[in-house]
Amino acid sequence: MNSALPSSLVSGTRPSVLAPMQDVTTTGFMRVIGRRGVPDWFVTEYFRVHETSTPEKHILDSIQNHGTARPVFAQLIGEDVPHIIRTIKLLQAYPIAGIDLNMGCPAPKVYRKNVGGGLLRDPAKIDEILSAMRAEIAGTFTVKMRIGFDGMENYETILDLINKHKVDLLTVHGRTVKGLYWSEVNYPAITQAVKKVTCPVIANGDVTQATKATQLIRETGAYGMMMGRHAIRNPWIFRQWREQQQGQPVYQPKLSDVRTYIQELADECCDYSMHSERQAGRLKKFLNFIGLAIDTEGKFLYDMRRTENLGDLLKCCDAHLMGTRANEIYPDEPHRGLIARPTRETQQTCEL
Repeated sequence: MNSALPSSLVSGTRPSVLAPMQDVTTTGFMRVIGRRGVPDWFVTEYFRVHETSTPEKHILDSIQNHGTARPVFAQLIGEDVPHIIRTIKLLQAYPIAGIDLNMGCPAPKVYRKNVGGGLLRDPAKIDEILSAMRAEIAGTFTVKMRIGFDGMENYETILDLINKHKVDLLTVHGRTVKGLYWSEVNYPAITQAVKKVTCPVIANGDVTQATKATQLIRETGAYGMMMGRHAIRNPWIFRQWREQQQGQPVYQPKLSDVRTYIQELADECCDYSMHSERQAGRLKKFLNFIGLAIDTEGKFLYDMRRTENLGDLLKCCDAHLMGTRANEIYPDEPHRGLIARPTRETQQTCEL
């Protein structure tokens, strides 16, 4: 591991990154994404760091067995400095591109422990953590943060700390912790970071499609883009943005391509040893996002949420995506008025 940032897959294009998403950025999902136009690099689900923690085996598996040939950063979440250092020593034995610190997770059960987004309330603790991590990490050290906890009063101070401790790359999600995933993204705050810090900045937050990624590069001056939930909905987004940057025809998937994607999600991300009802529940987490662009009325979302096992769920997908609709173009943007879940986002974890 060295301190150089990974090169883009195609020289001259801005980097794209798949966001770290708990219970999503698994080995299987990385493989599925990789078949549709791989991002320039990945960031893992976070490794929980505390007194008795050891690196989670399934996250280590995603580092070693994703099969995309693209770099992977290992993300940590925690505030206990000695155990952060202990974990860094363990992870540096694996084929990682660098270590990333999570300063953005908005789940109450996380931030109440003063980790993730909770750290944004405590610049002194951030100063301590960044100092220790920078001293330990010989290679690339990155940070992913939000613009504040419930306001931006500490934002400039934290950006100064990013400079002080010579962080190699900063990713900014342009929302506060309390803004969760629905508040309007504050892109001017990302521009503020770009102007303030000495390292490159990756922009994150509602990067819905390739054209918007290009627009945000111009608007914010960011080095690259991180896509999360919209990459679940449209796994071709990394390919599409790369093609757009090169002036090439942009790939337009059909609904039949979406059905193939869903089948691969079932095969790679659902444990077939589980009861069929649980398999269906797992796949529905992805379909809640995919379904945002399948029809304007939300009929697919309505029907799929009412299936009770994996077999019936896949038949529902066939009914909505194949037959006479198979050759329809899958939209770049989600349809207005649809939501990913019929109930509120869980606020207890960062999982979908």
